[in-house]
Amino acid sequence: MRASRLLSILMMLQTRGRVTAEALAEAFEVSVRTIYRDIDQLSAADVPVYADRGPGGGFQLLDGYRTRLTGLSPAEAETLFLAGLPGPAAELGLADVLMTAQLKRTAALPERARASAQKVAARFHLDPVDWFRSAEAARLLPMIAKAVWSETSIDIRYRRGTGAVARRLAPLGLVLKAGIWYLVARIGEQTRTYRVGNILELATTDQHFERPRDFDLVRFWTTSTRAYEIGIYRANAVLRLSPQGLSKLDALGAAVQQAARESAGPREKDGWVCVTIPIESIDQAAVDLLRLGLDAEVLKPVALRRRLAKAAREIVRLYG
Repeated sequence: MRASRLLSILMMLQTRGRVTAEALAEAFEVSVRTIYRDIDQLSAADVPVYADRGPGGGFQLLDGYRTRLTGLSPAEAETLFLAGLPGPAAELGLADVLMTAQLKRTAALPERARASAQKVAARFHLDPVDWFRSAEAARLLPMIAKAVWSETSIDIRYRRGTGAVARRLAPLGLVLKAGIWYLVARIGEQTRTYRVGNILELATTDQHFERPRDFDLVRFWTTSTRAYEIGIYRANAVLRLSPQGLSKLDALGAAVQQAARESAGPREKDGWVCVTIPIESIDQAAVDLLRLGLDAEVLKPVALRRRLAKAAREIVRLYG
């Protein structure tokens, strides 16, 4: 831990110039006395760091000194300014590691290029959470991340429906999608996905597992999510849509929007058009299509028309 802090102090001095002992102590959550000891260690390692006393003073490196410990080219460092996700890093317990990485990537740039690279961070921001939602709480995430890294099995109690099930898992990876964390893990010979927010209890074990050499987390996630999105639809519905209704279909998902676009018939005189879309079930389709209001009319199946008519009568009864 101390070696990591010494390197981080060196990076900070290189990127920021003069820094006070108090500012360093606050950044690394240690005492000022500890910072002075760290500076002595850097000096003993022939790092040319010196102190200016008095108002505006602080520690700084000898002019012209630059460490080459970062291992990043200027172009790589500039690109990494697009990849900062401090929220997820903190959830994983990696906030300190992220700060060190940010210092390294800044230090990798020559002085004249830092301002240009920092413009990237000032002009692009990645927000992985969808509109009108907050990131799902995941209190067990640091423990899971540690188990993923150390290839250690975990025992969990997992919420399923109104009950819970117990499972021993070999955790292979974590995925953040739309503000929600998912755990990809092996159970027996199968690889499955678990929503981290549904894990009620977790205990680490002493049992280590061998990660499959051919396992690719990105490929597994991409394949499984596509299969899920396709497999969830079990039937079709035929609709008449107004121009406004057609534009509202994006709220029902990309697959629905694409199916409507590909199946759209000729426009009627009033601009309405017939389309065929995939649906998950009668009940779920009724909930989804109510969002379109008077801009959609279901033609088939009859069961879906009846379900929507029933919902309309219940709404009239409630508000009538």
